[in-house]
Amino acid sequence: MHSRYRRDSEDLLKRLRKVEGQIRGIQKMVEQDRYCVDILNQISAAKAALDRVGLIILEDHTRGCVAEAMKTEDEARKIDELMLVIKKFVD
Repeated sequence: MHSRYRRDSEDLLKRLRKVEGQIRGIQKMVEQDRYCVDILNQISAAKAALDRVGLIILEDHTRGCVAEAMKTEDEARKIDELMLVIKKFVD
């Protein structure tokens, strides 16, 4: 099944490029021996931004791929698959 994103892929790529920039900034902070708390704050921000991207894709998967598959496939199997994806995402 093809991916169908609620938001266009360019929006997702823009968000991912921002996370990539945040990671590069964290690397630079470590190289510059910046204050640990400042580095940890930036790590927290990058993780939150990446989580937001993941949630967008997870929602799109649920509303698109899963909802569509449940019309034609075994519902219990699709729910099991979705729960496995959710568990991996939150761990």
